[in-house]
Amino acid sequence: METLFWTSAFIIAYTFVGYGILITLLARLRKKTALPTLANEDLPEVTLVVAAYNEADIIEAKVNNCLSLDYPADKLKLLFVTDGSDDGTHELIQRHPEVRVFHQPERQGKIAAVNRIMPYVSTAITIFTDANVMINSEGIKSMVKHFQSSMVGAVSGEKRVISNQSDQASASGEGFYWKYESFLKRKDAEWNTLVGAAGELFAIRTHLYKPVASDVLIEDFIMTMDIAASGYKVAYEPGAIASETASSNIAEETKRKVRIAAGGLQAVIRLWSLLIPFQKAKLSFQYLSHRVLRWTAMPVAMLTALMTNAALINHHLVYMAMFMAQVAFYLLAFFGYLFQNKTIRLKGFFAPYYFVFMHICVVRGWFRYLSGKQQVTWEKAKRVTMELNQY
Repeated sequence: METLFWTSAFIIAYTFVGYGILITLLARLRKKTALPTLANEDLPEVTLVVAAYNEADIIEAKVNNCLSLDYPADKLKLLFVTDGSDDGTHELIQRHPEVRVFHQPERQGKIAAVNRIMPYVSTAITIFTDANVMINSEGIKSMVKHFQSSMVGAVSGEKRVISNQSDQASASGEGFYWKYESFLKRKDAEWNTLVGAAGELFAIRTHLYKPVASDVLIEDFIMTMDIAASGYKVAYEPGAIASETASSNIAEETKRKVRIAAGGLQAVIRLWSLLIPFQKAKLSFQYLSHRVLRWTAMPVAMLTALMTNAALINHHLVYMAMFMAQVAFYLLAFFGYLFQNKTIRLKGFFAPYYFVFMHICVVRGWFRYLSGKQQVTWEKAKRVTMELNQY
């Protein structure tokens, strides 16, 4: 019983605190080399690919954002693919002659659309971004400078969740989570390589693109992990910012989290070879610590730690204290649940609830994937309506 408790406690502490401390220390041991910003005449040609499905309400802002990027117009090709959209998204884009649009009535999922149009990309670098995010003006320049190193195969930008001073649980929790996640990504890349890029904004060397299986649920992760497994570095550029608003409420955030959890389990199964440490020891260590434990062990560890701790409370004061701490944490999570739709200025109030909520979504994702119910043509989450152009 004690072994089960301490093992579970170690998994929880290591996954969300210990790894962050360890990767920070490891990153400090690496010598950092600053890459110079390229002059306009030295910048490479790039293609910005946007896969959009029924984004009529925001597509005009997205196109304008792409056209306003600080990058030579003759070196920036804009390519939008709108397969399956029936709300006029592609017609709105066609008003802009600077943008090339690909459209077909049939909807087969994001990665199928990307696979279909990639043969039309002729530039050395391809940048992928979502339709509902806005890129800062210097973002593309900041990313492409990393490709001066022949060891870099991909570069990820930084996702930022824009929120109000006072927010509900979904916005507060998502914003808090991504701040910590961005920190871990930065340290991962400083020490060795990023462990999977966020699909909101990332770039790859075009010749490294391999068609991804059409049933893959988190294609951005699979794509960049394949590049890392091939021996290339996946760099992280915090100066390339992809801003988006948070999910409008917990119900909408649940759609996103369950889909990601289902995709995470799928990735663990399909990328099992990355867990063999003698092939690529550093990458295996990062993959296990930063991703696999979250997507597989954490919910089990949380439940086991609580149950075994309850059985051990009479054995020692230490167990009593730890059990009370767990009860207090879950009580805070319960209060967060009760107030989930209230706008609260103290956003940390929702952290325990969002932590528990994430792991409930992980379990739901397992069942969704194993039952075959998670489709690639998923329903997108509704997001808070805010002005993003300023970002």
